[in-house]
Amino acid sequence: MNALRNSVRLIGHLGENPKVRKLESGKKVANFSIATNEIYRDSNGEKQSETTWHRLVAWEKQAEIAENYLKKGSEIAVEGKLTNRSYDDKNGEKHYITEVVVNSLLMLDKKNGNG
Repeated sequence: MNALRNSVRLIGHLGENPKVRKLESGKKVANFSIATNEIYRDSNGEKQSETTWHRLVAWEKQAEIAENYLKKGSEIAVEGKLTNRSYDDKNGEKHYITEVVVNSLLMLDKKNGNG
């Protein structure tokens, strides 16, 4: 039997410009989110649209691509793995985050001008 893999593929649009920072270790990390849309017909046959937001984190080369080429509204396809983490805020309250760690990123926007 094949082992199950934690693999996620998404196509969506960026909700904001990526936030890129360099850690003390020298590694670059980018945080951004994309919206995916699902269109379906409800029980009355009416078209419905549902938007879901996904948090993404990209490291090193993928973070550099995000920093140099992505901006709010960019359409991208990503592949990565789903991760969960938690942290305690300054009031001691625990927060849980689910995000996709990006392994590969593909820009889907049409090139402008002669580029």
